[in-house]
Amino acid sequence: SQAAKMKLKHNINPVLLQFINLIILVYSFVTYIPWYIFSGSRQAIAKAKQVKAKPVNNKPGGAYRSVNSLHCLASVLYPGCDTLDKVFKYAKTKFKDKKLLGTREILKEEDEIQPSGKVFKKVILGKYTWLSYEDVYIKAVNFGNGLAVLGQQPKTNIAIFCETRAEWMIAAQACFMCNYQLVTLYATLGGPAIVHGLNETEVTTIITSKELMQTKLKEIVSQVPLLRHIITVDGKPTTWSEFPKGVIVHTMASVQAMGAKADTGSKQQCRPVPSDIAVIMYTSGSTGVPKGVMISHCNIIAGITGMAERIPNLGEKDIYIGYLPLAHVLELSAELVCLSHGCRIGYSSPQTLADQSSKIKKGSKGDVTTLKPTLMAAVPEIMDRIYKNVMNKVNEMTSFQRNLFILAYNYKMEQISKGYTTPLCDSLIFRKVRMLLGGKIRVLLCGGAPLSAATQRFMNICFCCPVGQGYGLTESAGAGTITEVWDYTTGRVGAPLVCCEIKLLNWEEGGYYNTDKPYPRGEILIGGQNVTVGYYKNEVRTKKDFSVDENGQRWLHTGDIGEFHQDGCLKIIDRKKDLVKLQAGEYVSLGKVEAALKNLPLVDNICAYASSFHSYVIGFVVPNQKELAELARKKGFKGTWEEICNSPEMEKEVLKVLAEAAMAANLEKFEIPVKIRLSPDPWTPETGLVTDAFKLKRKELTAYYQMDIDRMYGKNVK
Repeated sequence: SQAAKMKLKHNINPVLLQFINLIILVYSFVTYIPWYIFSGSRQAIAKAKQVKAKPVNNKPGGAYRSVNSLHCLASVLYPGCDTLDKVFKYAKTKFKDKKLLGTREILKEEDEIQPSGKVFKKVILGKYTWLSYEDVYIKAVNFGNGLAVLGQQPKTNIAIFCETRAEWMIAAQACFMCNYQLVTLYATLGGPAIVHGLNETEVTTIITSKELMQTKLKEIVSQVPLLRHIITVDGKPTTWSEFPKGVIVHTMASVQAMGAKADTGSKQQCRPVPSDIAVIMYTSGSTGVPKGVMISHCNIIAGITGMAERIPNLGEKDIYIGYLPLAHVLELSAELVCLSHGCRIGYSSPQTLADQSSKIKKGSKGDVTTLKPTLMAAVPEIMDRIYKNVMNKVNEMTSFQRNLFILAYNYKMEQISKGYTTPLCDSLIFRKVRMLLGGKIRVLLCGGAPLSAATQRFMNICFCCPVGQGYGLTESAGAGTITEVWDYTTGRVGAPLVCCEIKLLNWEEGGYYNTDKPYPRGEILIGGQNVTVGYYKNEVRTKKDFSVDENGQRWLHTGDIGEFHQDGCLKIIDRKKDLVKLQAGEYVSLGKVEAALKNLPLVDNICAYASSFHSYVIGFVVPNQKELAELARKKGFKGTWEEICNSPEMEKEVLKVLAEAAMAANLEKFEIPVKIRLSPDPWTPETGLVTDAFKLKRKELTAYYQMDIDRMYGKNVK
């Protein structure tokens, strides 16, 4: 079974193991009856077995809908709240004095010199200070009015290029109220991509931070001729003189002060209507220049309505930790779900998230330890990192501790697969691991890329909470599917949300048909109010990726291949762009190859590559430094990190490990990489080789490793 494959290996004496298994059996028998009587898990097991979505008709390729919205798709959270400003006003009235946005104060900053001579900035942070719903509302109203004083007109574009923080959300709410179209750009985008987004949208005002203004905007401001105003959210910048004539730098506080004094008599007529554009979200995109996705008020509201329905008992007791880029649809949607349900949002960053994070001074507390969130969103890259870190710590334990952890891990895996809980293991064995994320997480939301079954199961076991794996695109306002919290199966993304329906379209070239048995398969099409308006100033691409049916329903053609299981849950099995036909005619799914190999301790990241002019697959691998150094030591290879990575001998050793894992994952012989290139440098969004959600940018990776590709395919390299 899949669970058996994911179990950890121990080295316990067989006789002792039999005795331990007997104790576990007796314990399970004794505790089963009280568990059965008092636990709510029986209902959860029953719910997990229920059908979650059904096709609306019996025709092949018919759309699947959630059983909770078979007759009518949901499109609004609260009656009459059909635009984002109305949603916030409703929440402000309902949760007036409740805490909404929290930020930690910086007590001390210091430079720490590393043994290598590098200087790392370290911070000691204090408690979270909070703004109430009323506070945030007033700040947003004043900021919106202040922007109007600066000349911002309704239905015109304004850009935000800023890290995830409270001011980002305040600025966004101001724009939603005043019907300004918010252009969002990732803080990690490269210069040319930022210039493209700002010039294409013709913005005259950009909202940013002091740091991003100095590190990113300063270099490119002269290439954005229409820019007139730069607003910094975190106080006065140190240098003002370096900007071209005609560009004025303001602070957010000064704009809010202008707005507080302004006459707002004519304000009412510029309120948005549901079809107005709320956000133009530039996707960092795994191919080409970033595209601006036009997302209307009703698109976002439909999307967050669908998402909120999948989180049980969502409300005022919940605390969400916000640290992913707010320019990403997953984070923006998650925060808007929280804002509309009375939850608190505490801000963080990947560098300050945990006690071990890079900017946290040793001995002081990271954000999760201070905030103790109940809800958290993560991309698979972050979960994979947690998984590898914990497993490395397990390997460093004493033999007794390691075997105890492994026994508990494997026992809990079996119990979870049956739908049972393990309170004793949770409090005795996994409590310490759970504390890594604050100890209170009740739902982990995962999106942005596929999550491996092993990592998902690890999060379930060690963090004692369900992982809501979701599937959605910027083009569908982030909404598509999310697994239900009592569904502990792995490798699936759940049933369609109540706001949308999903159908499968035949893809002949890949051999996927919606008449396939046992499961219908095909390209995933998402339909519903959450499907966005299209791409900004890109009619050709809009026509290619979107269609409208005879009933006026809008459909997004995702390019992903899925299959529907009998209970109505979707599984992503392939991607049109990832399919390459080898010289001999076999089709290779690059994503499938990567998924099979990415979770090896030796592999931090991997990109498979294949060419139709050749008969075999090759790959680029970012090795785990600790694991590869250990392998080199075992093989007697001495050298610097670069020398180890550039060594043909070490390439062969890593290939052996990859081949073993590939065979264990049942890859076909032609799918297993034959040659690889070990990369000494990691792939980060800053390098431009992966997106902000850490998805591979195949085009950029191919260009970056072109000489290695030529070498691996035996071409003459000059």
